[in-house]
Amino acid sequence: MKYDGYTLNDWWHQGSKGVHPDELFLVSDFHSLHRCSFKYDEYITAACAAQKKGEPFLSDMQESHYVGRFAPSPSGDLHFGSLIAALGSYLQARARCGQWLVRVEDIDPPREVAGAASRILSTLEHYGLFWDGQVIYQSQRHDAYRAALDLLQQQGLCYYCTCPRSRIQHIGGLYDGHCRDLNFGPQGAAIRLRQFAPVYAFHDGLQGELCTDPALASEDFIIRRRDGLFAYNLVVVIDDHFQGVTEIVRGADLIAPTVRQIALYHQLQLPVPSYLHLPLALGANGIKLSKQNHAPALPGGDPRPVLVAALKFLCQPLPESWQDLDLSLLLSWAVAHWKRENVPSQDAIALVKNTSAFSKEQG
Repeated sequence: MKYDGYTLNDWWHQGSKGVHPDELFLVSDFHSLHRCSFKYDEYITAACAAQKKGEPFLSDMQESHYVGRFAPSPSGDLHFGSLIAALGSYLQARARCGQWLVRVEDIDPPREVAGAASRILSTLEHYGLFWDGQVIYQSQRHDAYRAALDLLQQQGLCYYCTCPRSRIQHIGGLYDGHCRDLNFGPQGAAIRLRQFAPVYAFHDGLQGELCTDPALASEDFIIRRRDGLFAYNLVVVIDDHFQGVTEIVRGADLIAPTVRQIALYHQLQLPVPSYLHLPLALGANGIKLSKQNHAPALPGGDPRPVLVAALKFLCQPLPESWQDLDLSLLLSWAVAHWKRENVPSQDAIALVKNTSAFSKEQG
C-alpha cells in the first residue's frame, strides 16, 4: 500500500531515529545474549568457528528472530498482576534468545499519573527485567498515528461518527453503523474503522482457538476519539508493527479486543503477530489486581521472593535453593527452565495465601 509515493513502512517509520526492526536483532544481538548467559558460550564458539572458516553464521537464535514486548500504561505503579505480565513476556522472549522491548503507553493523558512512567521503568530494573533498545513513548508517536489515519481515510476504510455514547448505550452498547454512509465532517466527530472483513476467532498460544461475540467482532470500532485522542486499538497495532513484535504476551483481560486488532492488521495489509494471553491474578474479593482497583505497588527491598511468587503463579519450576541465588542468577535459571506449556490456560486465578500480600486487601 502506498500513500503519496511512500510505502506503508515509510509512514510507520517516519521520524524514527532508531534502526529498522528487521535490523534490531543484529544490533542488540550481543545484548540479548548477555541476558541468555546459559547459551552465550555455545553461541560464541559456533560464531568464531564459522568466522575462521570464512562462512556466514546464522544461529538458531537469529533464525527465530523473536521480538516480544511489555507495554504498561502510566496510570499507576506496577503491581503483582503487572509483574506476572512483565515476567511472562520477558521469560518467553529470553527463552528464545529474542528481544524484549518496553513501550510506555501514555496515549491517554487524562488517565496518566504524574511520575508513574519513570517509576514503572525503575521497578522493572529493580526486579532485574532489563529491556533491549530504547523505551518508546506513545506520546511521541502522534505523527505515525496521524499518518495511519490518513492512509485509512484515503482507502475509504474509516469514517466520521457523531453518535454520542448515550445513544450507543441506549441501543445495547454496540454501535450499529448509524453514521457509516452519512459522510459527516470532522467537527465534533470520532473516527471509526469501516469493518469490511471482521475477524471472529484467533489462535492463542495457551488457550488455542478463541471465538468472540460476532456482534462485537463486526462492530465499526473507534480508532480516534471525539476529543482527538488516538484509540488504543489503533496505536497498539501501529506500534507493534513499528517495533517488529512477533508475539504479544499479555494479560487475558485483553483477549476481547484482539479480534479487532487483527482486523485492523488485515485492513492495513500488515503481518499479524502471534498472541499469548496469561491468566489474571484475582485478589481475595475475586476482583482482578489492577491500577483501577487500587492494587498496591510492588514492594521494594529484596525482589526475589516476589519473583518466586510470580513464577509459582505461572506454574514454573524453581531451583531447589533459590535463596542462595542472586537476582540475575535466579532470572537466568528461570529463563533456562521456562516452560510455556506449564502456564495455566484459564483466564484468571485467585491468589493463594503466599501472594495475598500483593492483593488490595493487604495493601
